[in-house]
This record gives sequence, structure tokens and C-alpha cells, in this order.
Amino acid sequence: MPYLIIINIIEFIIMGIDKRLAIKNKYRIPEKAIILLSLMGGALGGIIGMYTFKHKTKKRKFHIIFVLSLIFYLNIIYITLHK
Repeated sequence: MPYLIIINIIEFIIMGIDKRLAIKNKYRIPEKAIILLSLMGGALGGIIGMYTFKHKTKKRKFHIIFVLSLIFYLNIIYITLHK
């Protein structure tokens, strides 16, 4: 469980950093890295970051990947806690 908390905090921070870099027209964090963090368990942090920073909200693939990843990890947590 601590792993998921940490990875979500990292994903949230990455979304904020990438938004700041986008505003300043600087080198950005690759989308693959953002997606990978989501698939590693950071989907909730990504979703919260997406709407907090209003970043990548128009990109449908981020919505789909974040939501599917979140559903996957919620199922894993549910199965783990209800054995």
C-alpha cells in the first residue's frame, strides 16, 4: 500500500511539472513516462493531477489509460484485502 501512495504522489507531481514546462515552452516529460507511471499504479495521482493542473485533459488516450489502470489497481487492492 505505501508503494501505491508514493507512486501516485510522484505521478501527481510529474503532471504539475510537465504542465509548468509546457507553459514555459521547455523540454517536456515524455508521454511514455507519464503513461508508464500510471500503469505502475499512479493512475489516481495522474487523474487528480490532470484536473488540478488542467493538463492533458483534451487527450482521450490519457483518460482511457488512467481510468483502466485505476480500475485494475482498485481490483487488485480489493482482491488483496478480501482474501
